[in-house]
Amino acid sequence: MVLSGKKIILGVCGSIAAYKAAYLTRLLIKSGAEVQVVMTTSAIDFISPLTLSTLSKKPALHEYVKNNAGEWNNHVALGLWADAMVVAPATANSLAKFANGFCDNLLSAVYLSARCPVFIAPAMDLDMYQHGSTQANLQKLTSYGNHIIEAGHGELASGLEGQGRLAEPEEITEILTSFFEASGPVSGKDLTGKKVLVTAGPTYEAIDPVRFIGNHSTGKMGFAIAEAAAARGAEVTLVAGPVQQKTDNPAIRRIDVRSAEEMYSACKQCFSSQDIIIFSAAVADYKPAVVSPQKIKKKAAGVSLELTKTVDIAATLGLEKQEHQFTAGFALETENEQEHALEKLKKKNFDMVVLNSLNDSGAGFGHDTNKIIIFDKEGGRNEYPLKSKKQVAVDIIEHISRKING
Repeated sequence: MVLSGKKIILGVCGSIAAYKAAYLTRLLIKSGAEVQVVMTTSAIDFISPLTLSTLSKKPALHEYVKNNAGEWNNHVALGLWADAMVVAPATANSLAKFANGFCDNLLSAVYLSARCPVFIAPAMDLDMYQHGSTQANLQKLTSYGNHIIEAGHGELASGLEGQGRLAEPEEITEILTSFFEASGPVSGKDLTGKKVLVTAGPTYEAIDPVRFIGNHSTGKMGFAIAEAAAARGAEVTLVAGPVQQKTDNPAIRRIDVRSAEEMYSACKQCFSSQDIIIFSAAVADYKPAVVSPQKIKKKAAGVSLELTKTVDIAATLGLEKQEHQFTAGFALETENEQEHALEKLKKKNFDMVVLNSLNDSGAGFGHDTNKIIIFDKEGGRNEYPLKSKKQVAVDIIEHISRKING
């Protein structure tokens, strides 16, 4: 069973739909999962902790402090323990807390501490669900990398009919099963022993000591790819342009660069030893032919810059590609997207290219989300809906893993 041995935190909020948490707990236990229930205090008005602790075979937690002896329920440890966290039902109140970082109960503290995938299943009345603030909170939670299990349509506790019903326990269990199925074998450690090179972020090409030519890339996509590859057991080298992203994963060796020439030099030094190379950096195509040693002063007549091409890192290293190596690149386009992506796939000797378009809302630079299409050199085409960049990275690494592992 796919869920066998998975550690799952089940968050239960104060909703009439809380009774379904009993059925969900039972289904997860029958699937072989280990379930730890964490409740809000208002949830206790709708379903007893005794019911959920009996079904889960663990105490249902709802307070920070266990007793007068000062023992406490460690929210940090819980967040690190879980393979997945599911909040079902999630009320409008809890959605607002999660989305805005409020931490006034055990469940919200566990949510903020969780490093695992989080699935949120809202349940509330029609007008509450459709309210602009609730929808904004759901969008914000999606941008953080959470998975929203959309509320169903039907008769509600108020007597109204519309969207707001908690997804059925069977549906939630199936979503979790499908997620872990897509994560690959042995908890996704199928890239153990593989060396992966990832480029990320922009490059800055100096005009003078103060100014540069660059772009709006934040490096979020490349850093997410590096983390996703490391999570599957790979030894990752991340060559990053000037970005604000942080890395603390010991499986990722980070090399910081600034210009296209520096990025090329760093990649070339380790290219031959890599098994998988993913060119996700937004490398500047041009640089000033001459860099002024002093700050260029403002002139009434303006200033003209002569530009010259930067080194095409992917194309140049593509000429050195060995038979065992798998290379992938990105195509960020604004017009004739598919045509340009396929042209890049061939020109740069890629095994696959990831297309994202600035015409798609929520895709491209600066966003926490992305929408992609993957093209393979064999002619394959896989299109994905808008997702968080963390989940997009998982999709990309999953696609590569299937290609190289069969």
